Amino acid sequence: MESYNNLADLLEEVALTSKKKPIRIKEILGKLERSGFSLITLILVLPFMQPFPVGPISVLGGMTFSMIGWQMWKGYSQPALHSKILNMQLGFKVWDRIAKTFLIIIRWSNKISRARLPFLVMGQRGQKIEGGIFIIGGILMAIPFGILPFNNFFPGLGILFATLAQFEKDGLFILAAIFWLFFSILYFSVFFIGIYWLGFQGLQNFTSGMV
Repeated sequence: MESYNNLADLLEEVALTSKKKPIRIKEILGKLERSGFSLITLILVLPFMQPFPVGPISVLGGMTFSMIGWQMWKGYSQPALHSKILNMQLGFKVWDRIAKTFLIIIRWSNKISRARLPFLVMGQRGQKIEGGIFIIGGILMAIPFGILPFNNFFPGLGILFATLAQFEKDGLFILAAIFWLFFSILYFSVFFIGIYWLGFQGLQNFTSGMV
């Protein structure tokens, strides 16, 4: 699978096939001519590129990204995915959204990307940097926030930009990935502080009402 166009065609084919029956993730990965970390991660992160929480699947997805990142950090040549991820069945709506999201992202990426800051993406150092981003992004994604919007989207952006950095050999995308990880931490921190403050205020109001 050497080009974006080939991958786009494959995703559209899978989306059409899934109209008849759900398609397991391992079925599409089996169609890929190469199964590198970046390619697999690009496919897996696309379902999380939406503003609404996706429930328990975000915990499993986050753990998967962290596992892939750890494998990259340790220098594995090929990723090994958990059977629960490989056997996950997705229907037409999900595969169709994945295909459409992929096309939007790639068209945008092709317009602005070029070879920059190669020391951030090339060789063993580049693999470790990308792996570290996957580990942190996966941990952030796995935190169960319930109804908090964009709780998967912002860490997913970090993972997505790191993946695109390897495809485009654009180190600037690595910096963008790091930015979105920091933004995610800030976003979640504000949420936790807000919950704590509301709880503290509620407790004060309750105790003052009892006096």
